[in-house]
Amino acid sequence: MSGTARVAARARALDHAVAKALQPVTMPALRVLLGLLFVWFGGLKVIDRSPVAGLVAQTLPFGNHHVVLLALGIAEVALGGLIMSGTFVRVALPALAMHLAGTFATFVAAPHLMFSDGDPLLLTADGEFVTKNVVLIAATLALFAHTSRTATNRQPAS
Repeated sequence: MSGTARVAARARALDHAVAKALQPVTMPALRVLLGLLFVWFGGLKVIDRSPVAGLVAQTLPFGNHHVVLLALGIAEVALGGLIMSGTFVRVALPALAMHLAGTFATFVAAPHLMFSDGDPLLLTADGEFVTKNVVLIAATLALFAHTSRTATNRQPAS
Protein backbone atom coordinates (compact mmCIF):
# COMPACT_ATOMS: atom_id res chain seq x y z
CA MET A 1 0.00 0.00 0.00
CA SER A 2 1.40 3.40 -0.96
CA GLY A 3 1.90 6.23 1.50
CA THR A 4 -1.03 8.13 -0.03
CA ALA A 5 -3.29 5.10 0.25
CA ARG A 6 -2.30 4.62 3.91
CA VAL A 7 -3.05 8.27 4.69
CA ALA A 8 -6.40 7.99 2.90
CA ALA A 9 -7.27 4.81 4.82
CA ARG A 10 -6.36 6.45 8.14
CA ALA A 11 -8.41 9.51 7.23
CA ARG A 12 -11.42 7.30 6.43
CA ALA A 13 -10.97 5.39 9.70
CA LEU A 14 -10.75 8.65 11.67
CA ASP A 15 -13.81 10.01 9.85
CA HIS A 16 -15.74 6.83 10.68
CA ALA A 17 -14.65 6.92 14.34
CA VAL A 18 -15.63 10.59 14.76
CA ALA A 19 -19.00 10.03 13.07
CA LYS A 20 -19.66 6.97 15.23
CA ALA A 21 -18.74 8.89 18.41
CA LEU A 22 -20.96 11.85 17.50
CA GLN A 23 -23.98 9.86 16.33
CA PRO A 24 -25.49 9.16 19.77
CA VAL A 25 -25.25 12.79 20.90
CA THR A 26 -26.15 14.83 17.82
CA MET A 27 -29.94 14.49 17.83
CA PRO A 28 -30.30 14.94 21.61
CA ALA A 29 -28.00 17.98 21.43
CA LEU A 30 -29.99 19.42 18.52
CA ARG A 31 -33.23 18.83 20.42
CA VAL A 32 -31.99 20.52 23.60
CA LEU A 33 -30.36 23.44 21.79
CA LEU A 34 -33.40 24.08 19.58
CA GLY A 35 -35.62 23.96 22.65
CA LEU A 36 -33.30 26.29 24.56
CA LEU A 37 -33.29 28.75 21.68
CA PHE A 38 -37.09 28.93 21.73
CA VAL A 39 -37.31 29.22 25.50
CA TRP A 40 -34.79 32.09 25.30
CA PHE A 41 -36.41 33.95 22.38
CA GLY A 42 -39.91 33.33 23.73
CA GLY A 43 -38.82 34.49 27.19
CA LEU A 44 -37.62 37.78 25.71
CA LYS A 45 -41.09 38.26 24.22
CA VAL A 46 -42.78 37.41 27.53
CA ILE A 47 -40.74 40.02 29.43
CA ASP A 48 -41.26 42.54 26.58
CA ARG A 49 -37.53 42.77 25.78
CA SER A 50 -37.56 41.14 22.35
CA PRO A 51 -35.59 42.91 19.61
CA VAL A 52 -38.20 41.71 17.10
CA ALA A 53 -41.21 43.29 18.82
CA GLY A 54 -41.56 45.91 16.08
CA LEU A 55 -41.25 43.30 13.37
CA VAL A 56 -43.94 41.18 15.01
CA ALA A 57 -46.20 44.22 15.41
CA GLN A 58 -45.95 45.04 11.70
CA THR A 59 -46.43 41.41 10.66
CA LEU A 60 -49.41 40.79 12.95
CA PRO A 61 -51.04 44.23 13.19
CA PHE A 62 -54.36 43.00 14.58
CA GLY A 63 -55.18 43.48 18.24
CA ASN A 64 -52.93 44.77 20.95
CA HIS A 65 -49.35 44.10 19.88
CA HIS A 66 -48.25 43.54 23.50
CA VAL A 67 -50.84 40.77 23.87
CA VAL A 68 -49.84 39.24 20.52
CA LEU A 69 -46.17 39.35 21.52
CA LEU A 70 -46.94 37.83 24.92
CA ALA A 71 -49.00 35.03 23.34
CA LEU A 72 -46.22 34.24 20.85
CA GLY A 73 -43.67 34.29 23.66
CA ILE A 74 -45.70 31.93 25.83
CA ALA A 75 -46.15 29.57 22.87
CA GLU A 76 -42.43 29.63 22.11
CA VAL A 77 -41.46 29.00 25.74
CA ALA A 78 -43.96 26.13 25.95
CA LEU A 79 -42.83 24.54 22.68
CA GLY A 80 -39.17 24.97 23.60
CA GLY A 81 -39.76 23.46 27.03
CA LEU A 82 -41.58 20.46 25.56
CA ILE A 83 -38.85 19.88 23.01
CA MET A 84 -36.04 20.21 25.57
CA SER A 85 -37.75 17.88 28.00
CA GLY A 86 -38.63 15.32 25.34
CA THR A 87 -42.30 15.55 26.29
CA PHE A 88 -44.90 15.41 23.50
CA VAL A 89 -42.17 16.03 20.91
CA ARG A 90 -44.21 14.35 18.15
CA VAL A 91 -46.76 17.17 18.64
CA ALA A 92 -44.39 19.99 19.59
CA LEU A 93 -42.02 19.60 16.63
CA PRO A 94 -44.68 19.96 13.90
CA ALA A 95 -46.20 22.87 15.83
CA LEU A 96 -42.78 24.51 15.97
CA ALA A 97 -42.25 23.95 12.23
CA MET A 98 -45.62 25.58 11.51
CA HIS A 99 -44.78 28.48 13.84
CA LEU A 100 -41.47 28.98 12.02
CA ALA A 101 -43.17 28.79 8.63
CA GLY A 102 -45.57 31.49 9.82
CA THR A 103 -42.68 33.91 10.25
CA PHE A 104 -42.48 34.16 6.47
CA ALA A 105 -45.75 36.11 6.56
CA THR A 106 -43.50 39.09 7.24
CA PHE A 107 -42.37 38.98 3.61
CA VAL A 108 -46.00 39.59 2.61
CA ALA A 109 -47.15 41.86 5.46
CA ALA A 110 -44.06 44.06 5.66
CA PRO A 111 -41.86 43.59 2.58
CA HIS A 112 -40.30 47.01 3.14
CA LEU A 113 -38.69 45.56 6.27
CA MET A 114 -37.39 42.48 4.45
CA PHE A 115 -35.78 43.85 1.29
CA SER A 116 -33.42 46.73 0.55
CA ASP A 117 -34.79 48.90 -2.24
CA GLY A 118 -37.48 46.30 -2.98
CA ASP A 119 -34.83 43.92 -4.38
CA PRO A 120 -35.61 40.31 -3.30
CA LEU A 121 -31.90 39.47 -3.42
CA LEU A 122 -30.95 42.29 -1.05
CA LEU A 123 -32.21 41.24 2.36
CA THR A 124 -32.22 43.61 5.29
CA ALA A 125 -31.11 42.42 8.74
CA ASP A 126 -34.77 41.62 9.45
CA GLY A 127 -34.99 39.72 6.17
CA GLU A 128 -31.92 37.68 7.08
CA PHE A 129 -33.31 37.05 10.57
CA VAL A 130 -36.52 35.60 9.14
CA THR A 131 -34.85 33.75 6.26
CA LYS A 132 -32.59 31.79 8.61
CA ASN A 133 -35.77 30.12 9.86
CA VAL A 134 -35.48 27.83 6.83
CA VAL A 135 -32.56 26.18 8.63
CA LEU A 136 -34.51 25.97 11.89
CA ILE A 137 -37.40 24.35 10.01
CA ALA A 138 -34.98 21.81 8.52
CA ALA A 139 -33.55 21.10 11.99
CA THR A 140 -37.07 20.66 13.35
CA LEU A 141 -38.00 18.26 10.55
CA ALA A 142 -34.74 16.30 11.04
CA LEU A 143 -35.58 15.91 14.72
CA PHE A 144 -39.10 14.82 13.85
CA ALA A 145 -37.75 12.24 11.40
CA HIS A 146 -35.39 10.86 14.05
CA THR A 147 -37.83 10.86 16.95
CA SER A 148 -39.28 7.48 17.75
CA ARG A 149 -42.98 7.16 17.01
CA THR A 150 -43.26 4.50 19.68
CA ALA A 151 -41.60 6.47 22.47
CA THR A 152 -43.86 7.32 25.36
CA ASN A 153 -44.47 10.95 26.10
CA ARG A 154 -42.14 10.72 29.10
CA GLN A 155 -39.09 9.49 27.24
CA PRO A 156 -36.74 12.11 25.78
CA ALA A 157 -36.63 12.04 22.01
CA SER A 158 -33.33 11.30 20.39
